[in-house]
Amino acid sequence: MKTPPVTLITIAEQAGVSVMTVSRALNDEGSVAAKTREKVRRIAAELGYSPNLSAKMMKGSRTNVIGILVNDLQSAVINEIIGAVSSAVRKLEMDLVIYNSIGDSDNAPSRGLGSMLQGLCDGLLLILPRISDTHLRQLEQRGLPVVLVNYWRPTDLPVVRGGNSDAAAAATRHLLQLGHRRIGFIAGSAFTGQSQERQHGYESALRGAGIEVDPKLIAAGDFGRRSGYEAASALLTAEDAPTAIFAANDEMAFGAIDAVRACGLQMPQDVSVVGFDDIPAAAHVHPALTTVRQPLAAISEAAVRELLVRITGAGGERQRVEFPSELVLRDSTAKAPGRAGSGAAPGRAGVTPVSRRAAASKTASRTVAATVTTATTAKPPVAAGAAGKRTPKKA
Repeated sequence: MKTPPVTLITIAEQAGVSVMTVSRALNDEGSVAAKTREKVRRIAAELGYSPNLSAKMMKGSRTNVIGILVNDLQSAVINEIIGAVSSAVRKLEMDLVIYNSIGDSDNAPSRGLGSMLQGLCDGLLLILPRISDTHLRQLEQRGLPVVLVNYWRPTDLPVVRGGNSDAAAAATRHLLQLGHRRIGFIAGSAFTGQSQERQHGYESALRGAGIEVDPKLIAAGDFGRRSGYEAASALLTAEDAPTAIFAANDEMAFGAIDAVRACGLQMPQDVSVVGFDDIPAAAHVHPALTTVRQPLAAISEAAVRELLVRITGAGGERQRVEFPSELVLRDSTAKAPGRAGSGAAPGRAGVTPVSRRAAASKTASRTVAATVTTATTAKPPVAAGAAGKRTPKKA
């Protein structure tokens, strides 16, 4: 015989409390004594109670489910963020659902919101590097509980993100300290605005060193490894080629490493390469990649907290939360060829590049705060769990 479903009435009878008390205990609503709440939840777990989501949707009550709307699951950074968000949501004893809108970029944001926020989810984290300006405006106008993650273009929506410009400037200054004067830059696509911010940091560091920005040293990419290879190949085979390349993300940096080898050059003796993001593979390529690490765990946890503020209606003015990124020195950078006596040696001022063995573990990597102006004024890096800088949102 089919076992009858476990209902709130079943739990109430075994717990010796009212159905209303059971509902409040399971949904964290109203005033319920801690011992009673614990007893109700224990009995619900023992009976294998599963809430009726359809009923909750009809009532319009909270589902304790957070959604992620994403349109690029191939991105290593996005997958890292999803994993960190999942961990943060589990700590809150909530559930997570992912809506994959790949291949539907023209109408997926609005359609995804329609299906996910009509009772299925309480709110959404938006990881949408390819969202159009039209759909961004629609999201702003609807006033729904949403938070953008790692987004840099102008918007009135709440945003939680990692630093870009200052970190890119720190990476460029590291190359300048090693004696490099012709530094190539491989830009990514313009969707989120992150590439522009990283290019801004690169250019500002060059100007700060009295070096004019050469447009011939800036190549276009799309954040993919192949585009990094093609862009670096063009830079390295041009007249007066760069001695260092700064790629706007690690995937393009990996492509640049491929190009260096394809050109018959050695790393880092002939060409230094720097990336951005510090995805897991960055510590395991050969040579291990010097890159900028975004505090993705801290970004993700803060994004969940900010979304809960929107869901509960406890927030006032829309906020922007930003976490500083940090430079991680590994083996892919060295003194510029023919400039052995110039620039700061890697071991000066307390900045030591990690060995390949140490680079295999992120915790063993020596880091330099991305906000410093020179290595001699380095500040301790912000811990992954530290709060980011919060500023009121302004259009």
